[in-house]
Amino acid sequence: MNWEDECYLLSKRKFRENANIINVFTPDKGRVNGIVYGGNSRKIRNYLQISNKLFVFNNSKNDNKIGYFRTELVKAISPKYFNDKERTSAIISLCSLLNSLLPESQPYKNIYNSFEKFIEALKLENWIIVYILFEINLIKELGYDTNLKKFDHSSDNILELRKIKIDGYTYEVPNFLIQQSVPKEISNFLVKKSLTFTRSMLLNKFFIPNNLLFPKSRIILENYFS
Repeated sequence: MNWEDECYLLSKRKFRENANIINVFTPDKGRVNGIVYGGNSRKIRNYLQISNKLFVFNNSKNDNKIGYFRTELVKAISPKYFNDKERTSAIISLCSLLNSLLPESQPYKNIYNSFEKFIEALKLENWIIVYILFEINLIKELGYDTNLKKFDHSSDNILELRKIKIDGYTYEVPNFLIQQSVPKEISNFLVKKSLTFTRSMLLNKFFIPNNLLFPKSRIILENYFS
């Protein structure tokens, strides 16, 4: 089966002497893996960086067999942030989450569009808020809406913390997430609390029930705001 699509590179690993197996996230095919011959050559290796936007040409005998990719670079993302540990960690974290949680060959266009918006938002000062909202939206798109709005008491300070219960679990959630009102300034403390909340939701809904390993890059990102 042959197809072509744009995509973002989620992961790669060496395969034989001069090839890689890569996982990509496409708008039409979802998460797909394929073999890239020559992937360890200098030319291809230089742009096979996590989160880079690529164009792939897939060739496979059938849907049940891993295909072969030809790849072209569309846009380099990761090199822009090599000197920014927080943003680099966030990029790797999101790619790792998508690689772990997205079922193979199922399109999630809303998640794809949200990922593109996050990539664009990395240039903004409040990019971490966009990251947090991406994780909340990811949980929803995968079938577990946090439905935070129902806990809203608009008289409460948006910078306070609230204890809420979702499906029998108690979470401590910054009120700005509940009121869906982004503050002009946000402390590392509230960022940490927000990331702790989304991490707990991800663990309780996806990683623990399915015996999946939680990405180390996600924990590293959270630690930057301790």
